[in-house]
Parts: sequence; structure tokens; C-alpha cells
Amino acid sequence: MKQELETSTRKVILSMLKTEGPLSVHEISKQLGITEMAVRRHINSLEKDALLETKLVRQAMGRPTRMYSLSPLADELFPKKYSQLTLDLLGELLEDEGLEKIDHLFERRQEKMELRYQSRMKAISLEERVAELARIQNENGYMVEWSQGEEGEFLLSEHNCPITQVANRFQQACKCELALFRNLLDADVERTECLAKGGSKCVYMISQKK
Repeated sequence: MKQELETSTRKVILSMLKTEGPLSVHEISKQLGITEMAVRRHINSLEKDALLETKLVRQAMGRPTRMYSLSPLADELFPKKYSQLTLDLLGELLEDEGLEKIDHLFERRQEKMELRYQSRMKAISLEERVAELARIQNENGYMVEWSQGEEGEFLLSEHNCPITQVANRFQQACKCELALFRNLLDADVERTECLAKGGSKCVYMISQKK
């Protein structure tokens, strides 16, 4: 119960900083009705998670006051409407330009991603390329794990899809991801499970080119 209360208080502090901007320990303490010592304990926890930024502000009298604000990482904890905006824009494009334009847009995105990551795949083995691809996807929020089977094949699983809503409506996203993996890995890649098609995760079977 105590852990739940502490977690709840940290969320309230984050919300206060989001809506009110930089605040001092004293200001947070006064608004929440808890001691400054308790506030500092929560602040220390949030700082360890890299969710806060601090700045010393000079006062007319006395020592400078430490002001706390949200870090860019903390800002990502709050709801965003990027997916809906993307869907709206793609919907308008589909209506005005047709399906061919949508296909072209996703293909261009795939090509740019290939150019961005190709240098990380040079002069390394397939196993190393799979490991590097997993790192790339984890950097982009896909929550990836991978393993190697007894016959040398690799299994790569994505437990999260940051563009789920887009992929659910536009299958071009999934098609281009598969093509991206094949080109970056220079290997045979097959998707055996897909989040956008009702799966619990996206699963790729990877093997040396035949």
C-alpha cells in the first residue's frame, strides 16, 4: 500500500510540473500538503529515473533556489496524439492521391531507414547483424528479443509496435518493415506472427540466404 501511495505521489508531482512549469521543493510541498523531506525523497527517485531537470535560480535574498522541471524523457510519459495525426494525414492523402501514393510514401520511408542503418551492418556475420537489428529496433521502442535455433536460424520477436494504429489501417507499414529487415540483414526473413493481424507480437524467422 505504501509503495502504491509513493508511486501515486510521484505521478502527481510529474503532472504538477507538466501543468505549472518549474517548481521548487517548497512549492511542491505546500501544494501537496506533505513535508519537504518527503518531496525530496520523491524528487531523488524521479532524478534517478532521468525524469527531471534542475536549475538554480537566484533570489533577491538568500541562497539560490533549486527549481525542478520535466526532462524530455518525462514528457514522453504524457499522452500524445501523433498516431491520430498521422492517420488523419494518411487518410487525406489516400483520398486525394490514391493508394499508389501511399505505397510510394512507405517505400520512401523504408529506403531512408535502410540508408540510415546500412553502415551498422557492414562486415559482420548474420548473427551480429541480427543482434544489431535488435538494438536498432529497441532504440525505436519495439521491445525486441532474439535467439538462435539448433539449426542456425534466428528468431526475432517484437513485443511492442510504436506505430500500431498506423499499421492496423495501412498494411504497407508491415510490408515495408519486412522488406527493410531482408535488405539490412541480407538474409531470408519470414514473418510468422503479426501484431497488426491479431498476434500477441511480431515474430520473424531469419536464416542464411539459400
